[in-house]
Amino acid sequence: MTIRNLIITRSVTGSIVPGGFIALLLAILPFIATARVLRVGKNSEFKTITAALKASANGDSVIVLKGVYKEGNIVIAKAITLIGEGLPTLDGELKYEILSIKHDKVTLKGFCVRNSGRSSLNDPAGIKVYDASYVTIENNLLLDNFFAIYIQYGKHCFIRNNRIQASQKEEYESGNGIHCWKSDSLQIVANEITGHRDGIYFEFVTNSIIWKNTSQKNMRYGLHFMFSHHDSYLSNHFKNNGAGVAVMFTKHVIMKNNVFEENWGDAAYGLLFKEISDCYLSGNKFIKNTTGVFFDGSNRIVMEKNLLQANGWGLRLQASCMDNKIAYNNFIGNTFDVATNGTLTLNHFNENYWDKYEGYDLNKDGIGDVPYRPLSVFSVIVERNPPAMLLFRSFMINLLDKSEKLLPSLTPENFIDKRPRTKPLAL
Repeated sequence: MTIRNLIITRSVTGSIVPGGFIALLLAILPFIATARVLRVGKNSEFKTITAALKASANGDSVIVLKGVYKEGNIVIAKAITLIGEGLPTLDGELKYEILSIKHDKVTLKGFCVRNSGRSSLNDPAGIKVYDASYVTIENNLLLDNFFAIYIQYGKHCFIRNNRIQASQKEEYESGNGIHCWKSDSLQIVANEITGHRDGIYFEFVTNSIIWKNTSQKNMRYGLHFMFSHHDSYLSNHFKNNGAGVAVMFTKHVIMKNNVFEENWGDAAYGLLFKEISDCYLSGNKFIKNTTGVFFDGSNRIVMEKNLLQANGWGLRLQASCMDNKIAYNNFIGNTFDVATNGTLTLNHFNENYWDKYEGYDLNKDGIGDVPYRPLSVFSVIVERNPPAMLLFRSFMINLLDKSEKLLPSLTPENFIDKRPRTKPLAL
């Protein structure tokens, strides 16, 4: 009986095999029949990875045994699976790009990739993908590379569970941990990145997701978006990076359930919005940052159900922003809840919890009976004259704030939450 006859016959359970499955099985049968496993190691058939790759064909697997391999630039130009056993080390000796992937459907996992070359002219990386699709890079350790993982013109690539560390001291000495450029439909999942210029960098990347990554102690940004639309970043942890996270010149981005923590410095923030529009921000926590969220030239953003706690400024909203909706957030323990540099406010506050609210709730519906003005007069003064911060917590400033609440003169009249909550939301 031929294989085709077996497929169209009823199975032992009596069900009929679906037609799509039949087509798939027929398509992969030639590869199953011919795929080989090539082994690389001291006592193996192949002594070098380069030799094994040269002897391989599409669909083969190359197993690399534990050891240190110094082979210069290794180019993968076939659809193979390259697996490290015992975490073999690929060392670029600070001269070479170590692994260059130039074919679709490559899987790479289980390697220590260290010491790539350094150059700002050709951007060498520990692992670099060139114009390829369906590439998987997972469970690798990347140490002291210029760029660690670099995707350019990639589609449907999957970067998962890699640990990426660098020890360069200056930004010009380092590229980014995961750098993605002109790519589409990427998945960046559960990676740990520290010590690079930016932890994760997106430029002209669309329809992609960044999920459950940890990016901390990077020199500039934990995450940096530029001109990258229709992306999502979810449940990531950004901590103690040079200037926090920046999303710039972008639209239609979803940001949910991330933690932005301990990003301190004169120009640092948990999250910077620069010239973005039509984005959604929900379920995030901004804790102990110089500024929790900074809006500049950003419009039509919905910001709801977030926690802003123990920041210098909870929210800074520049006069160049409009039609943003800030609702159902908790503002707790910030030095200043909100600041602005303008006098006209075209944004909307509704049903937020402000721990500085001193109104009352006679009907016990959880909504204060008196509207709340979250902008203190002292924050307005500091925005215009930063040295005035030296007077913070003085008796005169407290008196000035109390007077302003009774007779507003410096703060914008429409900067107001008409329905402040009297209890924090359960977030």
